[in-house]
Amino acid sequence: MSPLPESEESVMYDRLVLPDLRVMIAEDDAQGLAEFCEVLHPAGTAEILEELQDDEIWKVLSRCPMPAQVEIFEFLSLQRRIELVSLISRKDLTRLIEEMSPDDRVDLLNRMDEEQVESLLPLIAQAERSDIRKLLSYPEHSAGSIMTTEYASLPEDITVSDAIERLRRQAPDRETIYYVYILGEGRRLDGFISLRDLILARPKAQLADIMRRDVISVHVEDDQEIVAQELAKYDFLAIPVIDSQNQLVGIVTHDDVLDVVREEADEDVYLMAGVAPLEDSYLDTPALTLAWKRGMWLLFLSCVSLMTAEVLNHYSGISDRHMWMILFLPMVLASGGNSGAQSATLIIRSLAVGDSSRVHALQLTRRELGVGGMLGLMLALIGLSAAMFWFRRTFSEAAVVGATMFLVVVMGTVSGALLPLFFRRLGMDPALMSNPLVAAVVDIMGVVTYYTVAIIFLGS
Repeated sequence: MSPLPESEESVMYDRLVLPDLRVMIAEDDAQGLAEFCEVLHPAGTAEILEELQDDEIWKVLSRCPMPAQVEIFEFLSLQRRIELVSLISRKDLTRLIEEMSPDDRVDLLNRMDEEQVESLLPLIAQAERSDIRKLLSYPEHSAGSIMTTEYASLPEDITVSDAIERLRRQAPDRETIYYVYILGEGRRLDGFISLRDLILARPKAQLADIMRRDVISVHVEDDQEIVAQELAKYDFLAIPVIDSQNQLVGIVTHDDVLDVVREEADEDVYLMAGVAPLEDSYLDTPALTLAWKRGMWLLFLSCVSLMTAEVLNHYSGISDRHMWMILFLPMVLASGGNSGAQSATLIIRSLAVGDSSRVHALQLTRRELGVGGMLGLMLALIGLSAAMFWFRRTFSEAAVVGATMFLVVVMGTVSGALLPLFFRRLGMDPALMSNPLVAAVVDIMGVVTYYTVAIIFLGS
């Protein structure tokens, strides 16, 4: 028998564990619940707890040792964490927030009510409170908003053996120690050394002699997409974040960048489908919110489509004299819209991964003109042949269809490529030029082109 896919195996395992877990919750089996928290990986435990009610989840977490409680809590979905906050006493919540990693607790606090956050902060230790306020002050979706301040640092004027000893003392309170950052006066970032290089170096060697000074870093206000691109470009496990004085203020680790990549990909997919991005998962989003986020785009696209109707009405006289033209209108519009959507998807994807950062609009226009010309010629021949041999139209009438197909595909291809670049130049998300919007814009151009070509070829 072939093994079950991992997702199905996980679901089956959850079904086997949940009944026993619910029995332990009902019997308030403190020892059993504590052992449950320690047996599985925190991510696996959190996945099982997601199936329970909020009060049941907290009954389990309250029996966990503090380190396990924090780890499991951080693996729960953000929406579930927000719901749990209302059940936790101020004392327990304060302790939990103090123990959380800086980036995770800032994510949580950003979604909580401002009044609730302000009432909690005075209960938190001064050092943690200052760190929280600083991280909360950075712009949303910036490097500062996703970084952690738990990094390993050393001065350059010590030996390797001293460095390893100091690093051993720092390790329990740091998110990662693989990269050790060398700081000068005023926490200026002077270099870094990897844990691997540190272990392989001679014990008496000075850090100043073996550290790397060509540090790749990001600015604290850089967009999180830039951070993700830099981390992927250099294959780092973490990247330092500096301020305008070149002072090290934090690091962004690879696991946080994975969350960023998924978040940005989700946002682009929503926008390209003509849906305003959701903050939470589909099932956790209220139906009224879903209707609003989808309806606002549908209303806008409907208004754009009314412009197409107005253009058709303007050319109604030609339609009355050449009723056959209506037969080919769907094919003409679909060809332009589909070609534009293809180009927009390719360009938005390239912009998202940084491939098009060095491509100029003129170069892109020439490339899309070439590709659009080849695609347009192919579809034009199909349209011309279908009109002549399938629908028995004259050559002049078939030529209207063929010529229009060629023009709308070229226009759709170029428009779909350039409009996302135009949006980016305006400082907006290129994904706003979504497939439905590109299609709607190209529809208007397609109708105008179709009837203009008919006027030229048929003398109407």
